[in-house]
Amino acid sequence: MKNKKVDEYITKQASPQKEICSRLRSLIFSALPSVMEEMKWGVPSYDGGKFYIVSLETHVNMGFSIENLPKKEIGLLQGSGKTMKVIEVASETDIDEDRIIKLLKLVYKT
Repeated sequence: MKNKKVDEYITKQASPQKEICSRLRSLIFSALPSVMEEMKWGVPSYDGGKFYIVSLETHVNMGFSIENLPKKEIGLLQGSGKTMKVIEVASETDIDEDRIIKLLKLVYKT
């Protein structure tokens, strides 16, 4: 179920981050229609914080919990976090839908 505060967060973003966030959000709901969406840590968060999206100055990060992810998948993500890693998205054309859907499903089921 979509959250109004997430609507507000996305609406306030500048382009192209607004469009990237909107597309990633749509992708999340198309892959996981019953996922819980909330604002957590000031950003759109899903499934109790197992994944999130955050608009930054030059791109959008989509973060994933690495708990129980295969090492191969963790190695493809960016960042130095011990519990979360990210995919950086600078434009809508950078969105690899198949890869993101695979990660969403792996993280959601853990």
